[in-house]
Amino acid sequence: MIVVMKVGTPELEINRVSAEFAERNLTPEKIVGKHKVVIGLVGETAGLDPLQIQEVSPWIEDVLRVEQPFKRASLEFRHGDYSEVIVPTPNGPVAFGKNHPVVTVAGPCSVENEAMIIETARRVKAAGAQFLRGGAYKPRTSPYAFQGHGESALGLLAAAKEATGLGIITEVMDVADLGKISEVADVLQIGARNMQNFAMLKTIGAQDKPVLLKRGMAATIDEWLMAAEYILAGGNANVILCERGIRTFDSHYTRNTLDLSVLPVLRALTHLPIMIDPSHGTGKSDYVPAMAQAALAAGADSLMIEVHPNPAKALSDGPQSLTPERFDEVMGQLAVIGDAVGRWPKVAAAVA
Repeated sequence: MIVVMKVGTPELEINRVSAEFAERNLTPEKIVGKHKVVIGLVGETAGLDPLQIQEVSPWIEDVLRVEQPFKRASLEFRHGDYSEVIVPTPNGPVAFGKNHPVVTVAGPCSVENEAMIIETARRVKAAGAQFLRGGAYKPRTSPYAFQGHGESALGLLAAAKEATGLGIITEVMDVADLGKISEVADVLQIGARNMQNFAMLKTIGAQDKPVLLKRGMAATIDEWLMAAEYILAGGNANVILCERGIRTFDSHYTRNTLDLSVLPVLRALTHLPIMIDPSHGTGKSDYVPAMAQAALAAGADSLMIEVHPNPAKALSDGPQSLTPERFDEVMGQLAVIGDAVGRWPKVAAAVA
């Protein structure tokens, strides 16, 4: 349930109303929009009469029920106001969200060695990326495949961050590693395989580092948003959704099926920022540029693209990785579409 306050409601009245709701064993959450303040009410609201709630204050404009099972993630919960996730980086704060320029995240699947990760970081930054992605801990289908260098790779990511000022996005595989990963990462990634690891979602929701939540390989949109709800319910409002392809009937031509229909669907359902990963979504570098362009044209808030200096020798996901030279070209092509839709960062467009 949400309570919409009238324009100009005094802060003291908002605090008084929130305190009264808290006395009724509800959890009030103040959401400041462009023009109005909305108070979200979480708890046993099914038996509440909206008319009685409206009598709490003459400053209440409207009382509305949130019909979706995902309450905090719902667009209704913010009364149609899209949220933003602002991430501090050494190069300055970067904002993810519908009302901000597109954010590009690029880098290798796995951190392999210092020279490789720093070279890649410098190249993707020069092309206009604002974040470096790279796996220190890697979930692999085969127990015999390269699992990442672990803690030592975190030091290499820190070195790349210091050399370039890029923000760092890397995956959390085990909450036992959360502390040391948080020391380096600016955004914590929850991978597709852990999307419904509810214990992990609760733990990460209890800390305030921004979270990138990838869609599970066979997850419905409702399941994905309910996973986000676990993080939001834990108190962490800084969640970015990432579509990385789902498993369908055909796995011969592409690794997964990149579901770009999630862009308009999620826009109608949730206020959370949306990232598209065309690298995992297709699994083939030849298809990444076209799908990145399509995602940008369809309204993506962010793109995650795998880049490796020598894909043929990559320890993981080489076939879907672009070379730095190809990434330069792709960023130039994306800038044309980004400018057309009014969402390309000025600095990135100039570099490209």
